Amino acid sequence: MRSRLGQLVISIFICLFGTPAFAACSDAASRQFDFWIGEWNVHTPDGKLAGTNRITREYEGCVLHERYSTARGYSGESLNAYDAGRKVWHQTWVDNEGVLLLLEGAFVDGQMQLTGQTVARDGKVTKHRITWTPNADGTVRQFWESTDANGQWVTAFDGRYSRKHE
Repeated sequence: MRSRLGQLVISIFICLFGTPAFAACSDAASRQFDFWIGEWNVHTPDGKLAGTNRITREYEGCVLHERYSTARGYSGESLNAYDAGRKVWHQTWVDNEGVLLLLEGAFVDGQMQLTGQTVARDGKVTKHRITWTPNADGTVRQFWESTDANGQWVTAFDGRYSRKHE
């Protein structure tokens, strides 16, 4: 009976006073992807506008929410979070073409690198490796590689993020 009473008291305390905002996600590891937060224009290596991206910190600072769109009607979103128990970053990407991409990885040598795979309707597995690199000039490079039919890594996307002017 005392155990239930104790749980009730703790539950009431949390309901009344809440938990400290950002406390669970304020450590350095949870902030490794903060360089990506912002409003961005995304350009291809030849300088053409590929799309726009908006990355915000949400859910008491524990989640980065990405919203990407192009002028041709393509759009997608991702949720990104640091899993402190496993010490890995996780991204779930979904888009208006029905793609679901689950990625995991880490911030190593000044870059965020996440890997995962997709399985097509015909059962074909494609591996993905995406690297985000913050540059000294404040831009960010997103380099996305996927495996081809022979299992070789090929460039799927190479984008340079530059902050939108306000």
